[in-house]
Amino acid sequence: MMKPIPTTLLLTLSLSTAHAAETDFPKPINTQEETTELPCPRVVIKETQLPDGFHMNLAARDPEIQQPIAMAWDAKGRLWVAECYTYAMRGITFNMDLRDRIVIFEDTDQDGEFDNRKVFWDKGHRLTSIAIGHGGVWATCAPNLLFIPDRNGDDIPDAEPEIILDGWEGNPIKHNIVNGLKWGPDGWLYGRHGITSASNVGKPGTPEDGRTMLKCSIWRYHPVHKTFDVVCEGTTNPWGHDWDENGQLFFINTVIGHLWHAIPGSYFERMFGQHFNPYLYELLQQTADHYHWDQGAEHWADLKKKGMTGSTDAAGGGHAHCGMLIYQGDNWPEKYRGKVYTANLHGRRINVDRLERKGTGYTAKHEPDFVKIPDPWFRGIELSTGPDGAVYILDWSDIGECHENDGVHRTSGRIYRIYHGDNPKPRHGDLRKLPSEKLAQLQLDPNSWYADMARLILHERATANAKDLGKARKVLEESFETTCAIPTKLRALWALSLLGMDEGGYLKLLGHENEHIRAWGIRYISDQGSPSPKAREAFAKLAKEDPSGIVQLYLASSLRHTDPAQVWEVATALSSRPEFAEDPVLPLLLWYGVEPAVKSNPAKALALVKATKMPKLRQFVPRRLSEK
Repeated sequence: MMKPIPTTLLLTLSLSTAHAAETDFPKPINTQEETTELPCPRVVIKETQLPDGFHMNLAARDPEIQQPIAMAWDAKGRLWVAECYTYAMRGITFNMDLRDRIVIFEDTDQDGEFDNRKVFWDKGHRLTSIAIGHGGVWATCAPNLLFIPDRNGDDIPDAEPEIILDGWEGNPIKHNIVNGLKWGPDGWLYGRHGITSASNVGKPGTPEDGRTMLKCSIWRYHPVHKTFDVVCEGTTNPWGHDWDENGQLFFINTVIGHLWHAIPGSYFERMFGQHFNPYLYELLQQTADHYHWDQGAEHWADLKKKGMTGSTDAAGGGHAHCGMLIYQGDNWPEKYRGKVYTANLHGRRINVDRLERKGTGYTAKHEPDFVKIPDPWFRGIELSTGPDGAVYILDWSDIGECHENDGVHRTSGRIYRIYHGDNPKPRHGDLRKLPSEKLAQLQLDPNSWYADMARLILHERATANAKDLGKARKVLEESFETTCAIPTKLRALWALSLLGMDEGGYLKLLGHENEHIRAWGIRYISDQGSPSPKAREAFAKLAKEDPSGIVQLYLASSLRHTDPAQVWEVATALSSRPEFAEDPVLPLLLWYGVEPAVKSNPAKALALVKATKMPKLRQFVPRRLSEK
């Protein structure tokens, strides 16, 4: 039963604001024609409908927040927001006469409305995402991935930004630009990239032949080992991703399908035909079993030309999705936990998908839309769960189409907050002040926000060789051994890995009774490079005997980091399993891992063809052998 939420009080715009860094900040220029009036947030909230028991309030609004494109939380529970004023005007170039900035919002009285604001940095261009951790702020500002140091935590940059990686395509690309920084449970910093142009990425000074070419993709960077990795490739313009309670990564996309399971080494369907590797032959399809527009009645481009049909409205509101979270907080009722939530740009709503296991991987089922926001200016661009368990929504606030071909309204923006029941409050203060033992205990917290933030701090302390990690390790080892809940075991495992584990510890995981823990053992060993002979022997045994589809997927995924000469035993065992022969994912993922080795060892390749039960491999291997 849906009912209107009560009218909430409009956020008072008397924020305590630090403007020291704003004295010479260029005045934003609006190029969007205001064909309809920008509504008062009070009216938007009054007219928005939510499920029973839910409420929405305004956490911040323009002019204190403008052009919000991304957000990240710090250990104090403050929200950092990236404001992208340089976003493309009419045409296809960014406005380099303007600048972008990072602002910090704080709710000092914990009433759900930000009452303190300060500017951290205002020298950016093409700023599309931020992440906080390891002594500073990480920011994507094409063509660079930047690190802005603030090691003393005084909210003032210690020095000029350091260029960590360069080569990201900037102009003339606008809406497919590099974006999406977010820490993964494995301690890597993850990001995204769109399809419109290619980037050739590497550390500054790296020659062209030593760089990594990528287009639409999910990528990651390790803050300690300084390594760069392309996780998976394909789709169109991913602009949202998150991990479920088992550490499975999913991401959202536009135009050709909205939800995808990001198994490392995957190559997905693309908006513009085949991948630039001509030997992939076939690409993986989306994970969801549905679309959020009526494919039978209209082309995706019809929505912006003709308006929304009733059938597309019923299907979810359109093809364009921005922002995504898998709710794992402790404020919303249990039935909402674990589902995928994404902002539908043209539909002005939040779509919901329910994840289910299917074959070796997953599918996603369509559920009723969570909320519709009847504001023609509403452009939801990112969702994030806070330390209070509420969900925060960045509203870009513009009436233009998503590519902004008709100008940009730069002086608007809002942050909304959705919660259930009584107004929730954070339960802990500054996590950086807690001893490591307490941070380890927070892996048991029902709000994953605390577990994730605590794990990041433990990683930082392990990197700095902190002296108090022994007790934390004992807490984590006990949690892993004694708790019954697999998600809690996994949290403990992720934290233990960041404190330091060797291959022997990971090999023990391969014998665990739970499939997700075995899969994480495979992932950790693979991330260390080409597996050792002992690891390959264990992998081959799993490939022959393990009944779990998710384990089989990660064994196939491990081949991307295996020496091509050593892939055959595991690959042949995997391909010989008749129960997975027609699976929609495993045969293709296995092919992607084997293909680089086929031409260099025709005898092994033909032996695989003889042993395999997978029709696709019987087709692909001979085809590859016959080509140059």
